[in-house]
Amino acid sequence: MLASGSKRGQIQLMKSTLILAAALLIAACSTAPTPAPARVPEKPASVGSIVRLDPAFDALVPKDAAIEKLAGGFTFTEGPLWRPSQVLWFSDVVGNVVRQWAPDGTVRVILQPGGYDGESKRAGGYNGPNGMTADKDGAVLLCQHGNRRIVRIAADRKVTTLVDKFEGKKLNSPNDLVFRSDGSLYFTDPPYGLPKQDEDPAKEIKFNGVFRLSNGKLQAVIKDLTRPNGIAFSPDEKTLYIANSDEKRKIWMRYDGRRDRRKGRRPAGWHEGGWARQRVRKRSGRHLGFLAGGKTPGHPQAAGDAGQLRLG
Repeated sequence: MLASGSKRGQIQLMKSTLILAAALLIAACSTAPTPAPARVPEKPASVGSIVRLDPAFDALVPKDAAIEKLAGGFTFTEGPLWRPSQVLWFSDVVGNVVRQWAPDGTVRVILQPGGYDGESKRAGGYNGPNGMTADKDGAVLLCQHGNRRIVRIAADRKVTTLVDKFEGKKLNSPNDLVFRSDGSLYFTDPPYGLPKQDEDPAKEIKFNGVFRLSNGKLQAVIKDLTRPNGIAFSPDEKTLYIANSDEKRKIWMRYDGRRDRRKGRRPAGWHEGGWARQRVRKRSGRHLGFLAGGKTPGHPQAAGDAGQLRLG
């Protein structure tokens, strides 16, 4: 009797063990693995400060706005252009490359080489791409210093020359550009892309000008600026603004936007006071405020120096 009872106990224990093992196996097979959490982009760090000197500044820059560092590791950033696909294109003049920044924090190459395809000019010079603006059909117009031209980058990334000569002579190194609502294109042409600038033997045009391209015709509209650089129209297009970035003559010029006549000038301010800042002024010249990034900026829309890109 005892032997028989012991045997029944062992059988019962084995059944219980098998049932438990089967339950654990079923539970393991039916439980889906926990999915990895989706990557959430980190908010860019705020840098610098926004200084408000006039209440009118608030209509241009929201009170809760902040200057953010989007990416780093570049050489000399320029020419920012916000694209319809919600990404930012920007140039690296010295790095000779056009890159794209996306809201998820990724940065990738769009065009390399971006501004100079040759080998005769030294690496590390201002040979690369610079200003950009949107063209029709999703294309982009890009100033190329080293290649001394403006090119059109189509939606399929095919690159073609838009303009590279004036009266049979090669341009210096197109720097920045802007469209007027009538379709005419204005651009500046300083000598920065030439190794010896004004003294370079390859320079073919005697002046550093501002040009207008309209209906296939290229016209020099301003010839007396030493280093024409940034260019923009007022919202009503009545005024054309041009920055002259000559170290010996840092000024902002304003012209009649309808006739390209000189209207006066205002002092430039991005190097004044020994620290980096982008000044904001009314048409009258009244100083409204400035964006102090803490580094010398390369462009008033997306500024860069010492390998940093900022959007303000």
